[in-house]
Amino acid sequence: MSYALYDRRDAIGVVTLNRPERLNAISGELLAAFSVALKAAIDDSEAAVIVLHGEGRAFCSGDDLKEFGLQSANAASIKAHISAIQEITHLMMGCDKPIVGALHGFAVGGGFEWLLNCDITVAADNLVAFFPEMDWGQFVTGGVTHLLPQSIGYQRAMELLLLGERQSADQLLKLGLVNRVTKLEDMHDVAFEMAAKIATKSRFSVSRLKNLINKGLGDSLWNAVKLEEEVTIEAFSQPGAAERVQGFIARKK
Repeated sequence: MSYALYDRRDAIGVVTLNRPERLNAISGELLAAFSVALKAAIDDSEAAVIVLHGEGRAFCSGDDLKEFGLQSANAASIKAHISAIQEITHLMMGCDKPIVGALHGFAVGGGFEWLLNCDITVAADNLVAFFPEMDWGQFVTGGVTHLLPQSIGYQRAMELLLLGERQSADQLLKLGLVNRVTKLEDMHDVAFEMAAKIATKSRFSVSRLKNLINKGLGDSLWNAVKLEEEVTIEAFSQPGAAERVQGFIARKK
């Protein structure tokens, strides 16, 4: 079974995170499959727009901490994992097709980062998003250090990152981090309706719009992605890093 799938509905490419038994927690296998699915969507000449969602009860519950705990003594595997996470951001934000996120349940850590990497996001009313990285001695990725303060301002970004408090769908809407909040049963319909409208637009104009807006973010976004990777790898080498991960896992049980 692949942990991420690609399909197409007319002119809409559909990427599905498919590890529902673990709430689509981020593992090495999921990252590899997600990358393959995204590349398939990007390369599909019949797909004008992409919808991203998660199978099961949540979009993405963040890093698989059991896997991270095992990795913490292995610098090579940590570096490979973080590089794979950052590649997802490069694919999502670097491609010329708009990505509409349809998010429900949880968008935690990396899942929250992927929310920020979407071009438009439809949130189910049960969505909860937060950044737990400071609690277990790690660091954010996905360009968050650039995208979040740019989106909601420096102090609000610092509040979300430092406190790691849970944000409801309505709070995310007020912050401007999602575009629509719907009932869970309506989420996919709304996301696909928006994607279908985008698919009727000029592909040239749409692709150039995304490219130019992302160019407006400048090199600072990609510099942030590079620095996040370096700091995250460094965080794993700090004394007691493995113990903090294990302690966080224990508190979650």
